[in-house]
Amino acid sequence: MMEEEELEFVEELEAVLQLTPEVQLAIEQVFPSQDPLDRADFNAVEYINTLFPTEQSLANIDEVVNKIRLKIRRLDDNIRTVVRGQTNVGQDGRQALEEAQKAIQQLFGKIKDIKDKAEKSEQMVKEITRDIKQLDHAKRHLTTSITTLNHLHMLAGGVGSLEAMTRRRQYGEVANLLQGVMNVLEHFHKYMGIPQIRQLSERVKAAQTELGQQILADFEEAFPSQGTKRPGGPSNVLRDACLVANILDPKIKQEIIKKFIKQHLSEYLVLFQENQDVAWLDKIDRRYAWVKRQLVDYEEKYGRMFPREWYMTERIAVEFCHVTRAELAKIMRARAKEIEVKLLLFAIQRTTNFEGFLAKRFSGCTLTDGTLKKLESPPPSTNPFLEDESAPEMEELAIEKGELDQPKKPKVPDNPFHGIVSKCFEPHLYVYIESQDKNLGELIDRFVADFKAQGPPKPNTDEGGAVLPSCADLFVYYKKCMVQCSQLSTGEPMIALTTIFQKYLREYAWKILSGNLPKTTTSSGGLTISSLLKEKEGSEVAKFTLEELCLICSILSTAEYCLATTQQLEEKLKEKVDVSLTERINLTGEMDTFSTVISSSIQLLVQDLDAACDPALTAMSKMQWQNVEHVGDQSPYVTSVILHIKQNVPIIRDNLASTRKYFTQFCIKFANSFIPKFITHLFKCKPISMVGAEQLLLDTHSLKMVLLDLPSIGSQVVRKAPASYTKIVVKGMTRAEMILKVVMAPHEPLVVFVDNYIKLLTDCNTETFQKILDMKGLKRSEQSNMLELLRQRLPTPPSGADGSSSLSLMAPTPEQESSRIRKLEKLIKKRL
Repeated sequence: MMEEEELEFVEELEAVLQLTPEVQLAIEQVFPSQDPLDRADFNAVEYINTLFPTEQSLANIDEVVNKIRLKIRRLDDNIRTVVRGQTNVGQDGRQALEEAQKAIQQLFGKIKDIKDKAEKSEQMVKEITRDIKQLDHAKRHLTTSITTLNHLHMLAGGVGSLEAMTRRRQYGEVANLLQGVMNVLEHFHKYMGIPQIRQLSERVKAAQTELGQQILADFEEAFPSQGTKRPGGPSNVLRDACLVANILDPKIKQEIIKKFIKQHLSEYLVLFQENQDVAWLDKIDRRYAWVKRQLVDYEEKYGRMFPREWYMTERIAVEFCHVTRAELAKIMRARAKEIEVKLLLFAIQRTTNFEGFLAKRFSGCTLTDGTLKKLESPPPSTNPFLEDESAPEMEELAIEKGELDQPKKPKVPDNPFHGIVSKCFEPHLYVYIESQDKNLGELIDRFVADFKAQGPPKPNTDEGGAVLPSCADLFVYYKKCMVQCSQLSTGEPMIALTTIFQKYLREYAWKILSGNLPKTTTSSGGLTISSLLKEKEGSEVAKFTLEELCLICSILSTAEYCLATTQQLEEKLKEKVDVSLTERINLTGEMDTFSTVISSSIQLLVQDLDAACDPALTAMSKMQWQNVEHVGDQSPYVTSVILHIKQNVPIIRDNLASTRKYFTQFCIKFANSFIPKFITHLFKCKPISMVGAEQLLLDTHSLKMVLLDLPSIGSQVVRKAPASYTKIVVKGMTRAEMILKVVMAPHEPLVVFVDNYIKLLTDCNTETFQKILDMKGLKRSEQSNMLELLRQRLPTPPSGADGSSSLSLMAPTPEQESSRIRKLEKLIKKRL
């Protein structure tokens, strides 16, 4: 019963002491504690297990119980002290609350007193300043009235004076007075409802109208529209009239300028009429000489008459350009059949020179209705074709030296007068384009003739493969044409010129480069036709001479130069042409053509060296390897292969010194061609004795070392071969070595031999295994058991395809090769 009552008491106590998480968190923040008894999730069992982790620790139970009882006693004392201390807390709290309420009431009363005093002070200030505000408003209105009356007096007097001065043509005084009257009149805009003010405003407008008409009449009298004679000197009256025109309606100023320039150029229209001999293009210099004299004459006679901000000299020159462009366009339309390319270029050159003269003399501000458009410098460009086009001899030198990829200084800002006259020549630029087409055709024919006359370039291994000089000449001419055409037009003529460039880039690639490659091989990159028709193995194949090898390397270097320069030419053409036409400039096809020439040249070099090694490989396959009795030095066929490599590779490397990456491609392609062919001839060496296989393994290792050293063979500077090339050689020749190691291994027991074959050759299949068994000279009965065992141990080929059949498609048998050769013979004879 006592235990039950204690349990009920504990449960009731826990229910009372169950606190919310928020209260528990607040308690932990106020009274932080690490004691497990203070935790909200206190577990008595875990706590007891902590105190007594083992049975031996129970010996101290009395001590632990005494400590807990002591702790309970201390807690009881603390609780008792706190409870007693809280006995008078309620009474003290009520007393403190009453004192706080009294303090608040006193504070509220003081605030109210301060507010009342502030309102009384504000009212007192308003009463004091009421009279001051009235006086201030009166003073302001009085000042405004006096100012307005003064302005009105000035306006009335100014209008009267203005009308009197206008009648007396005192334009100097009128200019100053009119500006002042207009400034005063601005103060009366809000008083226009007053009749007297409105009347004065109308009188001012009438005076302005009269001034405008009077000034125009004065200029008409001084510079009549008819006739070419002009007064001998400037007029002070007209000079002052121009100052008045600056203040009047801008139309007055424009009319004065228009009439003066028209009268000033009237003599030009008479002298250079369409029916006059001096009007034709061959005497275009006279037009520009005339206007230069007129500009000098204007500066001497009328330079001080017109205000400087009118830019009259520039306006005369610009109007002259507009008139000249229209006149030249009209006369060229009428006499289009008489325009020759030399005459056209002469006229364009003189015209562009004149436009350059205008750019040096004037700012071009009148071209944009009186506002000068700031010429922005072009952003920095990485284009390697940047150059100073004013010095064409420098750009030609850069092309000849191959320095097109070096950065040049940025182009100067455009001429604001560019095209102001020369625009009229654009419809007739087809004459120029046709001429360039003809000239380029003749240039290509001259290149062909010069190549035939001079023959292939002489071997010169000291400087590497030389670029054909005709290549530099072609691109020099291209640059001249591009710069010249861009000065004439950046529109459709540039597109037409680009088409001509494309045409002759292809012709150069076909006639000069591809057309001069040695013709001993077929265009498909295979062996010679004569060698394909020969059925005897080991027949000699014609090799390229030293001159032919140098020619191939020179053509390869030239094609690489053309490829890089064509890409740069495309970028420069896109810079020169209008932005809307850049997408129509694409020289990718021509760059592909030069890439094809490069590939063909590399293939020819590979075929030549590959064919030179064929007799040695044929000799290897015909040796009686079963009769070899001892292993000696490398075989004669290996010496022959090494000899051919040492003869050809240094020549090719030295002639491709400037195009190292293509020499690397040559090495890679030769390795990809020679190694499979070597393995094919290796399979033809049958039967092979153990000693013969060892000799072949020694020869294979010697060839492997030579091939690894191929890029730097015969060179004084030993350079590490490229990793991509080394990987191909190691992979291919290691496979040949593994084949020979399988041949050398004993074929019994069969399981060990088959497992050894699968282990050594990762690309193992039944076809290769069959060839290895033939090399060992095993009988067919023995081979069948081995082949069956191999099929059992090989993984199942994917999609049900037989590995041997797929391999047979890739590597045809000798009978299939012979059949293909016979078919090729028939096809060639039929076509011939």
